[in-house]
Amino acid sequence: MAAHPSQGIQTLLEAEKDAAKIVQQARQYRVQRLKDARSEATKEIEEYRRVKEDEFKAFEASYAGNISNSQVAVEKETDDKLQSITEVFEAQKDQVLRKLLDRVVLIKPELHRNLKKGALGGPEEQ
Repeated sequence: MAAHPSQGIQTLLEAEKDAAKIVQQARQYRVQRLKDARSEATKEIEEYRRVKEDEFKAFEASYAGNISNSQVAVEKETDDKLQSITEVFEAQKDQVLRKLLDRVVLIKPELHRNLKKGALGGPEEQ
């Protein structure tokens, strides 16, 4: 009978070792699956990011042309208006200067329209 109990214990120890191996393999398998899942998720995120960046670059390129065209149009319009204003100024500056000098130099002394005619004499007004 002595052989049987030790043989039973030996069987239990072997079963326990086998169970520990199975648990260890399951843990390793789970850890490996998590690593694989992380790397897969990282790849998907990078792919998504690349697609969205490409879409954004295409969008930006399509509207960048419109912005530069608009800017060129505004600059041309501004230059045209500035040239027009300069031409008008050059054409009329002598006339305006002459009128201004005439007002300053040619003085016509006259009484102000609000001044009463009798106010100059003093006692006649009262």
